[in-house]
Order: sequence, then structure tokens, then C-alpha cells
Amino acid sequence: MKRFEYKKQSYHPPRFILSVCVFSLVLFLFVQGISSLSASTKKRQKESLENAIMRSITYCYAVEGTYPGNLEYLRENYGLTYDEDLFFVDYRTSGSNILPDVTIIERKEN
Repeated sequence: MKRFEYKKQSYHPPRFILSVCVFSLVLFLFVQGISSLSASTKKRQKESLENAIMRSITYCYAVEGTYPGNLEYLRENYGLTYDEDLFFVDYRTSGSNILPDVTIIERKEN
């Protein structure tokens, strides 16, 4: 008889620990996906702003014969708008007949 025989049992982690690990992994992947989507959206916003500024500068030159003297002129006369909390725009002119140098810098989130 094997009534008093010792049987070695292998250890199996409880199912809830496995469930917690799987949930943590899914949550981590979800957060990474949202972060990646946010970065991609900000990149597209920056590209859109660059295009809008260059289009406004070019249109101003075509209509008036000179490039705009500052960014504020584009805002007032050509309807340029953007979120100043997200982007810093450095607008430098060299003359009325020379294309201005425009640099767009993303602001860091607080």
C-alpha cells in the first residue's frame, strides 16, 4: 500500500499572481502606445505649423512684394495662429526681399 508514501508536489503559482502579471504587461504596453501616439501627434503639429508659416510668408510676398517683418504681422494680417504653450517660433529677417529664417522649437511639458 502507498498510504503513507510521501509525494513531492511541484509548486504552481496561484492564478491571481499570473493574472496580475499579465494585467501589468498589458497596462505597460497600453501606456507606451499612448505615449508614442502623443509624440507622433506633436510631431505632426510641428510640421503643420512649419507649413502654415511658410505658406503665410510666401502668400505675403506674393501679395505685397516684400516678406513680413515679424511674426506678429503674419498673425494680424494673414490669420496665422498656433499654440504658444506648445511651440516657440524664432522668426529672423535679413531684409524685405530675403526669405526670413524660421525656427520652431517644441516647449517642454511641465
